[in-house]
Amino acid sequence: MKTHITIMEHDRIFPTDKDSIIGTSDGRKHYIDNKSFEALKAFVSYEENYKYLDVIQGGKALQAKQYVGVIETKTGTTIEVLPKIAGDNKESTRKTFLKMLRRLKHSPFKHLNSAHLKTDKMHLLEIFISMFNEELSILIKKGIVSDYITIEENSSFIKGKLKIKEQLQHNITHQERFFIAYDSYESNRIENRLIKSTLEYLMKNSTASQNKKRLREFLFVFEEVKSAKDPKNDFSKVTKGRQLKHYESILQWCELFLNNKSFVSFKGNDIAFALLFDMNRIFEDYVAYELKKQYPHLSIKTQHTSQHLLTLPKKQFSLRPDLMIADDTIGDTKWKLVDSSKRNYGLSQSDLYQMFAYGKKYEREELYLIYPKSENFTTSQLNPFEYEEGMPLQLLCFDCENGQLVDFEWAV
Repeated sequence: MKTHITIMEHDRIFPTDKDSIIGTSDGRKHYIDNKSFEALKAFVSYEENYKYLDVIQGGKALQAKQYVGVIETKTGTTIEVLPKIAGDNKESTRKTFLKMLRRLKHSPFKHLNSAHLKTDKMHLLEIFISMFNEELSILIKKGIVSDYITIEENSSFIKGKLKIKEQLQHNITHQERFFIAYDSYESNRIENRLIKSTLEYLMKNSTASQNKKRLREFLFVFEEVKSAKDPKNDFSKVTKGRQLKHYESILQWCELFLNNKSFVSFKGNDIAFALLFDMNRIFEDYVAYELKKQYPHLSIKTQHTSQHLLTLPKKQFSLRPDLMIADDTIGDTKWKLVDSSKRNYGLSQSDLYQMFAYGKKYEREELYLIYPKSENFTTSQLNPFEYEEGMPLQLLCFDCENGQLVDFEWAV
């Protein structure tokens, strides 16, 4: 039986022997069956996976970090991890997260229209499957590409050309058979085979009746197409060009599902599926997009690199601020919870050192750390710090739901 639970960043997961409370929650605590819990522990036992979940309380609990998305164990338990955006309101959080996800660079989410999605009744995996269905529907309307494919087979009649070597090898005692090769115009090409495999995979993992209904309909459309035998390598064989331009987005979705290509890498075979996103990257791309839209007359560059921390004996440790604004401003986004009631707002020393290096090396007068709006950080804090005279550091509050800075305007 499949079980689904939804948790937020920093929430904790505990094991239980009691089937009656599997998937239930108690505040920031959530409970799953022992087998699923142990599978998650094994998953994060790899050094590469430490960043996704923390093992706490001597191994008796797990705690979510800043990676959000979906993890499904081989026991059938699906854990949906949502970002801390709209308190405990899961529907509002999903809507805002999907809005942010549209701005993630080099992803299949840019065409996403979440207005019609019932995010209150669907967890992220089903939402992503629904997005895949929408994209595939668009592709089918534009037309499935077919091509001439060379087929070799042992036949009872001659068609195309006879393969002499193979004929002697296979049919020396069967003169009624002919080993032939011929060209056939059909849709059984590598791109369509990858789509077919994705449809089959999603049919096994979806539990939403509407999604499964559409997946069955699409499988009927691709009935004559074979499944991809080796998806991981088959993506490297995909044809590029104008003829397949309308395939680009759907193939991104296929790679995301078939290869677990979720913009982060992980190791191990202890889970069935993981689709995880680093909120630091999503927040960075989202803030940059919204600021460029709100301030079209400002020069805003992202991930600009021209300076290094060390210059001798050679240039080393490149300094790459998230935002270079106009000629005098540096901004850096941080997906962290800031607390206005704490000393120094609870900022980490590493963030402060990083901004000092940016200011010195790039010789900028305006330095800004941009954090998401949260329960304990609701407005921008102007001039709270100063590294030295003429080098202040300001904290900007970004409202993810509305996509704008709080109580701050850049002069245009």
